Amino acid sequence: MNELSEIEAALRASAQAVGGEMALPDLSAVAEQAGLLDVAYATLDSPVGELLVAVTPRGLVRVAYVDMGAGSREEAVLAELAARVSPRVLAAPRRVDAVRRELEEYFAGRRRRFEVPVDWRLARGFGRRVLEATAAVPYGAVSSYAAVAAAAGSPRAVRAAGNALGANPLPIVVPCHRVLRTGGKLGGYTGGIERKQTLLAIERGG
Repeated sequence: MNELSEIEAALRASAQAVGGEMALPDLSAVAEQAGLLDVAYATLDSPVGELLVAVTPRGLVRVAYVDMGAGSREEAVLAELAARVSPRVLAAPRRVDAVRRELEEYFAGRRRRFEVPVDWRLARGFGRRVLEATAAVPYGAVSSYAAVAAAAGSPRAVRAAGNALGANPLPIVVPCHRVLRTGGKLGGYTGGIERKQTLLAIERGG
């Protein structure tokens, strides 16, 4: 039985449990109770555009900008999650409430550090070490590609560090916007330079 069939079966069982009435139970709740919800996601509005946020039982696994124009970015992100994490991916806004709240506090200037647990499975090897080094850059501070490469154990791998930051599955929460080129130039950013500037401005207090 595939995942969709399992969820449908759980829904039917749930309907029978409440007397077989036609009131539709909460799909994500039924899937979770049946052990069929591995990745829960929701889309959120923010000052830097629409975000897709996904969580697993381990923690936050994905933050993605989904209003970037080229085709359906949301569908591409969900396909990536299905392929690399689990095909059991469902929209479940209540499951991401903690992440939503922390992001709202961050954008309002009331949060300087994210506390939600992180599921690192979309980052591996040197790339993960670069992201972990980036996560240690304090709020309001900046670092450089060379510095995070060194902190990740490979001082000469500056270009590889830049590539890892460009593929960061958790922008904002893992603050790759705080990493600049040597000399202070902004460098690239997965969501575009304007978003990088906005995030840095938020952390400078405006």
